[in-house]
Amino acid sequence: MAQVRPSAIGELLALGADPSIISFGGGYPDATLFPADQLAKVFDEIIRAPGGAAMQYAPSDGLPRLREQIAALMVADGMACTAGDVLVLQGSQQGLDFAARMLVDPGDVIVTEDPTFLGALIAFAPSQPAYAVVPVDAHGMRTDLLAGVLAANPKARMIYTVPDFQNPTGVTLSLARRKELIALANRHDLIVLEDTPYRHIRFSGQNLPTLKSLDTEGRVIHLGSFSKVLVPGLRIGWALAAPDLLARMGLLKVAADTQTSTLNMAAASLFLDRYDLWAHIARLRAAYAVKKEAMLDAIRRHLPQDIAATDPEGGLFTWLTFDEGFDATAFMRDVALPKARVAFVPGATFFPLTPRANFARLNFSAQPIEKIEAGIAALGRALHTRP
Repeated sequence: MAQVRPSAIGELLALGADPSIISFGGGYPDATLFPADQLAKVFDEIIRAPGGAAMQYAPSDGLPRLREQIAALMVADGMACTAGDVLVLQGSQQGLDFAARMLVDPGDVIVTEDPTFLGALIAFAPSQPAYAVVPVDAHGMRTDLLAGVLAANPKARMIYTVPDFQNPTGVTLSLARRKELIALANRHDLIVLEDTPYRHIRFSGQNLPTLKSLDTEGRVIHLGSFSKVLVPGLRIGWALAAPDLLARMGLLKVAADTQTSTLNMAAASLFLDRYDLWAHIARLRAAYAVKKEAMLDAIRRHLPQDIAATDPEGGLFTWLTFDEGFDATAFMRDVALPKARVAFVPGATFFPLTPRANFARLNFSAQPIEKIEAGIAALGRALHTRP
């Protein structure tokens, strides 16, 4: 427990509930786009169904019909998959926890992007890993540097990556780098943990194959989720992995919580049967594309010109780079929150080894356009008047 500490995630969830603060902090989808009417009908039907099956225990690996549906989604995305290759999880976050517990002993090395997803670092912490990091540029993880990192870290057990619209930077791993990452994992006998919660929220550019679809040796654990493309409150994610890896994760699932909620699995399954998930995702893409452009336009107009922002092809985030002497944590604590009433995630917490203070992550999906404009304008005023 020495490595398990309070994080920015819990604080941001609290900030998101404060109506006086414009929060660009959490990875929230737009709640006005939730398919509430359809889900209300789905829950009503499954709760009233004779026999009460949706309120009973279910198989620990997930409802068979839902696993079939998830497998079909994976096949449509270019991966070889059957229902037997799928483990339903309590959100894909649970898959991060299971992978680390399954693979990492204290002192073993996890290779990550630098910066990387804060929630993954929280999930990995109880396994007491060491970290080796690979810088990120506009095309994702610098796989030209990965070979050297792996050669210097013989205790590496796993490479963790968010290849599509990476959290926190929003960048996407190029096809050439995807192939190089798989080749290096094969050469060094490593498991690759591919985390893809934002994959289907693409606004522009070419859809790239998953790492799992490029996997020739059964070493990629692919994690997916309905949290960003349906609703996060269902807490339904999944793992797609080789049989031996999936079986071990299944044992950890039984130990952790026996099963994911039968009621929520049944609701998700009936929703997929009754409604068009891809049409819903298309609405999300269109709405979030407009919000991203609104935020980037507001950043260009209101923030100092020396602040750079990434322009993601999808996902939920843009990543700000300030000058080297800027401390985003102190600025949010002392100025942005109390004076501008704006929240974001300071970037230091996303770096596993050496925190870097001059970065920040902004979410553009949760707030309406008028609050994006107002929040960035307030942030700009605060930045322009700082000492």
